[in-house]
Amino acid sequence: MSEKEEMFDTRHTLSHVLAGAVSELYPEAKTALGPPTETGFYYDFDFGDKPIKEDDLKRIEKRMKELLGSFGKMEEKKVSEKEAREYFKDNPYKLELIEEIVKEGEQITFYSSDKFTDLCGGGHVKDPGSIPSDSFTLSHIAGAYWRGNENNKMLTRIYGLAFENKEKLDDYLNFLEEAGKRDHRKIGKEMDLFTFSELVGPGLPLWTTKGTALRKAITDKIQEIQGKYGFESVTIPHITKMALYDKSGHAEKFGDELLMVKGKDSEFALKPMNCPHHTQIYASRPRSYKDLPVRLAETTMVYRDEQKGELLGISRVRSITQDDGHIFCTPEQAKEEVLNVVKIIREFYTLLGMYEKGNFRVLLSTRDPEEPEKYIGTDEQWKDAERQLEETAKTQGLPYEIGEGEAAFYGPKLDFMFKDAIGREWQLATVQLDFGMPERFGLEYVDKDGKKKTPVMIHRAVAGSLERFLSIIIEHFAGEFPFWMAPVQIKVIPISESQKERAEEINEMIKENGYRSRSDISDESLSKKIRNTKKQKVPYFLVIGDTEIKNKTVTLEGREGKVGEKTETELLTFLKEL
Repeated sequence: MSEKEEMFDTRHTLSHVLAGAVSELYPEAKTALGPPTETGFYYDFDFGDKPIKEDDLKRIEKRMKELLGSFGKMEEKKVSEKEAREYFKDNPYKLELIEEIVKEGEQITFYSSDKFTDLCGGGHVKDPGSIPSDSFTLSHIAGAYWRGNENNKMLTRIYGLAFENKEKLDDYLNFLEEAGKRDHRKIGKEMDLFTFSELVGPGLPLWTTKGTALRKAITDKIQEIQGKYGFESVTIPHITKMALYDKSGHAEKFGDELLMVKGKDSEFALKPMNCPHHTQIYASRPRSYKDLPVRLAETTMVYRDEQKGELLGISRVRSITQDDGHIFCTPEQAKEEVLNVVKIIREFYTLLGMYEKGNFRVLLSTRDPEEPEKYIGTDEQWKDAERQLEETAKTQGLPYEIGEGEAAFYGPKLDFMFKDAIGREWQLATVQLDFGMPERFGLEYVDKDGKKKTPVMIHRAVAGSLERFLSIIIEHFAGEFPFWMAPVQIKVIPISESQKERAEEINEMIKENGYRSRSDISDESLSKKIRNTKKQKVPYFLVIGDTEIKNKTVTLEGREGKVGEKTETELLTFLKEL
């Protein structure tokens, strides 16, 4: 058995120990489900009219540790439907599970220790007493709908963490503490980047002036880079007739996630994707091979009716800003176009300090050769497209691996997976080849031989969902953004009332030169102004006192400490170099 499998069995066993402890301490509680997770375990309980609180976890954990020594081997017992129903006659959750097992024609099994019996399929350690009592802990409680269905009763989920030993548990707890400090919801509020309103609705973030400056800095930078490769901006409406998505296949794909808008005589859908709209820009006039490639780019919102329980800060929202781009080209041009997208991705993530060896990998997603019927396009198209993507990965020195069966149904892709500052991996940028949509919409171009042919469509995203990207980047930098990205790049601070006029002059001069500057002319003390500026994680600030006015200078300080006294010209040169 591998270490991973052993840890799975340990965590699974601990979920039963948790259920056993709760059953002893709260006899009226009803057990529901309790699986292992990648970092521990959880169990769902119905505590009836007496819900527990976070403070109760210490008591439950203490009882778990006491039980470990006497919690005997989990013995399997095959039981009949009648026996199972009789044993759990007062537990509607177990009865529902028993009914499902019977419908599927599977054997019902109980697993029992000296202290506890549960409905289970197996996978436990031989000796629960061998589990170190300091290698696990109960972390928190949360509400969870039974079977994840919001129409069902809300249960109490108790989460636990479990690792091979205390050292690894402590390491993970330290990781969680660091992750908590970086939580984008906490930092976003402290820095005044975004907010939510009950009147507007859940999953619909409202971006403040600072948050909008941050978003614009990112989208402007992407536009600056991709503009060098021929991308041109387009604008599309936020709604469409359903016929567009029936034809593209998105109506079936998104189903209940589509948000509908009823007009006077028609029903529209709020767009969940932009690519079908962009095909109609391409199709708006005849195209020759001489017109290709056509490279369309747009940063625009799409909308998906995500379940309320799945919404999380700005990482999972209903209004999603996509940094979207689509290329229409000949099959012969596809390789170079993919190469250029990779160059855009490389330049952008290099600016973020994330495009470093060992800090990212690329997944080359190919089709499953055992199930070719799941994909559209010919064998020749797929082989050629996969070969082109792999050649690009090799020539660019990308640390790639093959993800067999991970391709989209319409074509293969390169997904860029980046690690953040505390080691978490995120899929961000992507480039995808598409044979299907051009055919679905009858897109054509006239080739050199005068014949009509179907273009290849390349989907690409650099940041992807801007909201999700920002949730990751806020946590990656802990709010201390690079100078080019910072929502406020520099703060001008006068020492007292007599320097306010000069501070405003300097502030306006900096803004006129294209930098995001603000002045603090409040009546607060200098030390408090500086503290507030640092709390706002502004990269640089200027202090102006009588000496600076006399010398016609400013004193510049940054996150790393004092930079020194500079004239206006020296200051602008310094900012330009940044």
